Amino acid sequence: MIKLKRLNGESFTLNAFMIEQIQSYPDTTITLLNGKKIVVKEKEEEVVELITSYYKRIGIIHALSEVEKRSE
Repeated sequence: MIKLKRLNGESFTLNAFMIEQIQSYPDTTITLLNGKKIVVKEKEEEVVELITSYYKRIGIIHALSEVEKRSE
């Protein structure tokens, strides 16, 4: 889960696994797997960093790198 802010400053927590894509229009717009769009204050790069940090915390990035090493 990652913590973000809507444009009105309201904080919310988003399940990072539900994100399909992130775009800057120039506002950062997150499209979820269900098609819902959420506009947030954070820059696209910040959202990507939050997602990457979350994946590292729960061990997904480490697990993926181990799988890649075994397949080489």
